[in-house]
Amino acid sequence: MRRALLVLALLVCGLPALADGVDVGQPSRMRNLVPAGAIENQASQQYSQLKSQAAARHALGPDDHPQVKRLRAIAARMIPFVDRYNPRARQWRWEVNLIGSRQINAFCMPGGKIAFYSGILDTLKLTDDEAAMVMGHEIAHALREHARERMAKTQITQLGASLLGELVGGGRYSGAFQMGGNLLSLKFSRDDESEADVVGLDLAARAGFDPRAAVSLWQKMAAADSKTPLEFLSTHPAGDHRIKEIQKHLPQVMPLYLAAKRAN
Repeated sequence: MRRALLVLALLVCGLPALADGVDVGQPSRMRNLVPAGAIENQASQQYSQLKSQAAARHALGPDDHPQVKRLRAIAARMIPFVDRYNPRARQWRWEVNLIGSRQINAFCMPGGKIAFYSGILDTLKLTDDEAAMVMGHEIAHALREHARERMAKTQITQLGASLLGELVGGGRYSGAFQMGGNLLSLKFSRDDESEADVVGLDLAARAGFDPRAAVSLWQKMAAADSKTPLEFLSTHPAGDHRIKEIQKHLPQVMPLYLAAKRAN
């Protein structure tokens, strides 16, 4: 009887009753050029440094801070579903922290290291559903190992330049072929951002957060950016096209959200 009611509700909403979320295919094999453990260790070190610097400025949110509790509660609802996109993620040592700053920004580093800047919560006045859309998007980058893929591409570029230097300049222009870079400032491609949008919608919906909040989130982002350019949008392009892409995938994830609400 309950299943029949759920199917009826989905049909009334004009949604496919048998949808099972989104399918973004397999991650790029190029990421295998960079060992997962190495990049996750690097991320952990950079995250620890960031926390230490924030603590020194009295800007690291304490465990009993209401916003810290709120963010960790959102993450706790989403993490049980991460193995759908990355089986290794269940073994990650997840962390969620809040940094006091006017920056409108958030990220999730490889290995499940999440941070929100207070500016994104306060300036945009995010609801729980909207905050979950931000978190889902950032977690998706980590699950799909976009940073690992980008670093692999950088290594290939560096290797090519080094070989060219050996051939053309007799070795005078050759460089070291090594992993490096600041993961906090890593910029992803437009395809990576689109994929993170879709995977984030799926994760949030399975956790019982309304995926339609992604539309209001990016509308808020666009409105805020029209007043003052946002650092968050320097790497996360917004606009009508992005919102249309999100709306296109809503029929795939709304059944997941409704099922989660029913289960609760």
